Amino acid sequence: GEGPDLLGYVGIEAVLDQMRRKTMKAGFEFNIMVVGQSGLGKSTLVNTLFKSKVSRKSCSPNYEEKISKTVQLQSVSHVIEEKGVRMKLTVIDTPGFGDQINNDRCWEPVLKHVNEQYEKYLKEELRVNRQRKIPDTRVHCCIYFLPASGHWLRPIDVEFMKRLGKIVSIVPVIAKADTLTLEERTEFKQRIRQDLVANGIQVYPQKENDEDAEERLLNNTIRESIPFAVVGTDREHQVNGHRVLGRKTKWGIVEVENVAHCEFANLRDLLIRSHLEDLKQVTHDVHYETYRVQRLTAGAVHQGGPNGSDLESHL
Repeated sequence: GEGPDLLGYVGIEAVLDQMRRKTMKAGFEFNIMVVGQSGLGKSTLVNTLFKSKVSRKSCSPNYEEKISKTVQLQSVSHVIEEKGVRMKLTVIDTPGFGDQINNDRCWEPVLKHVNEQYEKYLKEELRVNRQRKIPDTRVHCCIYFLPASGHWLRPIDVEFMKRLGKIVSIVPVIAKADTLTLEERTEFKQRIRQDLVANGIQVYPQKENDEDAEERLLNNTIRESIPFAVVGTDREHQVNGHRVLGRKTKWGIVEVENVAHCEFANLRDLLIRSHLEDLKQVTHDVHYETYRVQRLTAGAVHQGGPNGSDLESHL
């Protein structure tokens, strides 16, 4: 009885290989923004994120000229290649706020940058002769650094994240978490989660974007471990004859990739190994879509970009 079976097989799953080949040829873009006050190790963490598993060579040239303090938004792109997959990673480093005496509305340049990228994409989309593949500079993910104070969210972080969460996917992290004991860390994380809910701050992954029960289960475990307590470093140390990424403290080495020491690995898995594609999808289908609808209903895309009043509604 082989006959009908053979006839019955069409071979549809080959489409997956085709998609894979195309994607690998084209490569893909991923844009991360880091936000938080200065001195929290933002630049270091991003170095660690992509260097702990990608070639250091590809990342070092641009980082040689270590800038003492980030003054304006700077973006640096690297092409990272691993197992034949090419990724153009762009990291947007924002000015560390908290340096200025007056931090009033310090979120404005950041919101402006996020919205400008949506605007750029929208303009390209609306052109008559548009590019087949629109260059994607939209911010797919914003890592928001919270100081390891052990208290509650500071008013400035509440204000900032409230606004930012409406237009981009935020992943909050506790910076330099090795300054807290494990108990303090657990309590601090709980308090921050309460604060996020109490203030209606949307962080990624948002419940309403879960696609099915399976995804909800996975995302629930992530939601329960937000904010990730991280320690960034790009130094290697010898531990029991192995080379590990870590930071030396008076108690010994804090191993960055050791989950017991630090939730860096969880953060990296979320951003890169499990949710990178989802972050891009949410950016396109949720955040960019919201922007697009607002702009098109306001109906002033052709006259050289948004005016203040239109955009204010989006902020």
